[in-house]
Amino acid sequence: MKKNYIRLLILTLLPVFAITTALKPASEPIKLGFIPLTDCAPLVVAKELGLFQKYGVNVELSKEASWANIRDKVLNGELDGAHCLFSMPASVYTGIGGKAGSEMKIAMVLNNNGQAITLSKDFCGLVGFKEIKKVGAAISQIKQRKEVTFAMTFPGGTHDIWLRNWLAAAGVNPKSVGIITIPPPQMVANMKVDNMEGFCVGEPWNGVAVAQNVGFTHIASQDIWKDHPEKALVVNSQFSSARRADLKNVMKALIEAGRWLDNMGNRKKAAAWLSKPYYVNAPVAVLEARLMGSNDLGCELGVQKYGADKMNFYNNGVVCTPLKSHMMWFLSQYVRFGYLKSAPDYKGISEKLILDDLFAEVAKEMNVPIQPDMKPIKTAFDVVFDPLAPAGYLAQTKH
Repeated sequence: MKKNYIRLLILTLLPVFAITTALKPASEPIKLGFIPLTDCAPLVVAKELGLFQKYGVNVELSKEASWANIRDKVLNGELDGAHCLFSMPASVYTGIGGKAGSEMKIAMVLNNNGQAITLSKDFCGLVGFKEIKKVGAAISQIKQRKEVTFAMTFPGGTHDIWLRNWLAAAGVNPKSVGIITIPPPQMVANMKVDNMEGFCVGEPWNGVAVAQNVGFTHIASQDIWKDHPEKALVVNSQFSSARRADLKNVMKALIEAGRWLDNMGNRKKAAAWLSKPYYVNAPVAVLEARLMGSNDLGCELGVQKYGADKMNFYNNGVVCTPLKSHMMWFLSQYVRFGYLKSAPDYKGISEKLILDDLFAEVAKEMNVPIQPDMKPIKTAFDVVFDPLAPAGYLAQTKH
């Protein structure tokens, strides 16, 4: 009698259990932050195409106001991860852009290229596109009328380092000008009210400055270092260890989104999504043009076309691998430009912050070729950086 009752109870509850299971999300929600920039596109595309759902993860996207917000929320677990400056975890860990020793983990790279330095109309006629050698004289001329200030987006972040490399290449000591931090979406508004004479930021804000006739594109980041790492998927340390399988599925969705984005026929649709108020909230024409590699420079400089060196999100797998040598390069820049007074633990920091073993698993499962690490790096205006001998590099650079 008792056995029959139990059997009847099970048969009664089975349909309820089946319905409950069907309605249950594939996983607990995963909250990913992003800054309104063109290169948040992999997150947006993965959401809009249902790729997160395809790989069994329940992802919520959260638009954030600044990189400092991203840092704080990833560290305290309010965000599980985020679209983030590649060098930001190194900046935070070394105490430049946060509390020293705080760990934000890099799971994969989201894009290469696609940032720029915009100069105000004060520079128009004094320097043109990529005319690095004229920058020093132009700054000196403008200094006769007012202080010269440049803006970047986060201390020790990628934009900060592109800006300082550009100044050094022009023979200008970065300490001789003002350098301030402004969140990306606020760059154009700040230039309009003359808070700075130039800024380094990601698209579309360089393109928006041209469209609004407040500045011109002087140089793109790929003209400084072709195929440089730019944004990464950065995650909370506890999340990366406690929910490893879910993180792998997030990465798979983003890799598929990157492949979709590198089909140029899809970029018009991507631009339309990015233009929405809840994503980047910028003119679709500007987003689309620069996604396609067509940069209207402004200041009557014409249009610069980028081909293989446009903003890339997959590039046959070249984009995705997070390389320790790249982090070491950024660490060397911190010494070069005075952020760090002594050499950091290049190897130890890069091994602690980059989840290369996790990426290797995902790459194998997604047929993504892993890029070789620890190769020398040569940027356009600098000497060769050997990750095995950072001191030798620093001995040859102006810092």
